[in-house]
Amino acid sequence: MPQSPWSHSRSAGIADDIDFEIKGQELQFVEIELDPGESAVAEAGALVWKDAAVGMTTVFGDGSGAQGGGFMGALLGAGKRLVTGESLFTTVFTHNGSGKARVAFAAPVPGAIVPLKLDSVGGTLICQKDAFLCAAKGVSMGIAFQRRVMTGLFGGEGFIMQKLDGDGWVFVQFGGMVVERELAPGEELHVDTGCVAAFTPSVDFDLVTAGGVRSVFFGGEGLFFARLRGPGKVWIQSLPFSRLAGRMMAAAGSHGGQNRGEGSVLGGIGDLIGGNR
Repeated sequence: MPQSPWSHSRSAGIADDIDFEIKGQELQFVEIELDPGESAVAEAGALVWKDAAVGMTTVFGDGSGAQGGGFMGALLGAGKRLVTGESLFTTVFTHNGSGKARVAFAAPVPGAIVPLKLDSVGGTLICQKDAFLCAAKGVSMGIAFQRRVMTGLFGGEGFIMQKLDGDGWVFVQFGGMVVERELAPGEELHVDTGCVAAFTPSVDFDLVTAGGVRSVFFGGEGLFFARLRGPGKVWIQSLPFSRLAGRMMAAAGSHGGQNRGEGSVLGGIGDLIGGNR
């Protein structure tokens, strides 16, 4: 989604107000402009560069203070991040000087950085576990549990997803191109389970079978599709990192070549017959 340079919106919310610009095409980074005293929080290792006036502090948890402050609040925040597979620590970048200062963060994989103002989507976003890149300080990072056993087992994201709460800007990273869809009440969308990038809490996330026996065994699409039912917004990514990694591993196989049955049960049988497994 195109974003005009240095987008900004002032509000009397909890999170810091920040200006930003998304730069690049397939390999994007976000440049954030801070006023004195403003802060941005990011995943460890996401930094590209910063002005000298921007100080850097590593904190336990997400640094939002949303759990009530103190050691137990920080411990709870860190525990939620650990459950979603993230580091126990995040890095807070604060403008300690005067005038304007900038800091930039990059996505680790080819794709898109999507800026979202959480108060414009109801204050909460549920997304894949590794989606969070950075945010205005004050955004809380938590966990969202899949309510259904089958969805947790076969939904592509496991039982736990990331939940981002607050009213400020958050920057999430998705693979490939990203499509945003607004679903009306009762409207359904069937998506490859790995391509579900994010959705608002009002969207019902469930599974439907991919088709008949022939489709399941030879179609290469797996057993299930993700069924997203409105009302609410959903974000769909065209190239999940797991799919990209799988293709790279297949291409780097010891025997080389291309498996025309990849992704299907038939492809697995062919690998066994050919001695590739």
